[in-house]
Amino acid sequence: MRTMSSPWARFYSNSCCLCCHVRTGTIVLGVWYLIINSVVLLILLSALTDPDQYHLPSADLGGEFEFMDDANMCIATAISLLMILICAMATYGAYKQHAAWIIPFFCYQIFDFALNTLVAISVLVYPNTVQDYLRQLPANFPYKEEIMAVNPTCLIVIILLFISIILAFKGYLISCVWNCYRYINSRNNSDVLVYIATNDTAVLLPPYEDPANAASKDPPPPYVSA
Repeated sequence: MRTMSSPWARFYSNSCCLCCHVRTGTIVLGVWYLIINSVVLLILLSALTDPDQYHLPSADLGGEFEFMDDANMCIATAISLLMILICAMATYGAYKQHAAWIIPFFCYQIFDFALNTLVAISVLVYPNTVQDYLRQLPANFPYKEEIMAVNPTCLIVIILLFISIILAFKGYLISCVWNCYRYINSRNNSDVLVYIATNDTAVLLPPYEDPANAASKDPPPPYVSA
């Protein structure tokens, strides 16, 4: 008999990176994001305590604005704290096998993937914005003249190829986290079903069939037809 299965079941796998389990991969990914956001948070906090060290004058940026003001620094610090919380929840959820704790990190991955996709679409639809962005860069920006000397069509192709590789890598990480969520969720559901089945067997067992009461209980009387 042919069994019905979800069309997404073919993408489900318990392994990632061809060498480790999806649960281990999610833990490693969560720790990696946790380290990155912790480093960013330390840089932001040091910039808040000593603004002159990270202050870039407007002359160096080629515009009449500051690189990071206090409001933007506070917003970036709050985002870093939120990301540390989300990454810690994903790591703890994968380690302790709590599927619900992985959902915020999975939603962040979807949001990040959507933003990168919008960037790729904007570059494809409005290719002239790349040249405008390069012209707005500071004069002392590394390799600015070399990048602007590249053929605009080739530059767009290189940028789209680079973004496509990033999107493919992010999509693979999303699938790993999703497979980890499915693995933990199905494992927890199977444990609950086994527990319920075991308790139902113990509750529904008749008294005269219980081994502990076999010697003290008499079997039911035979059925006598009228």
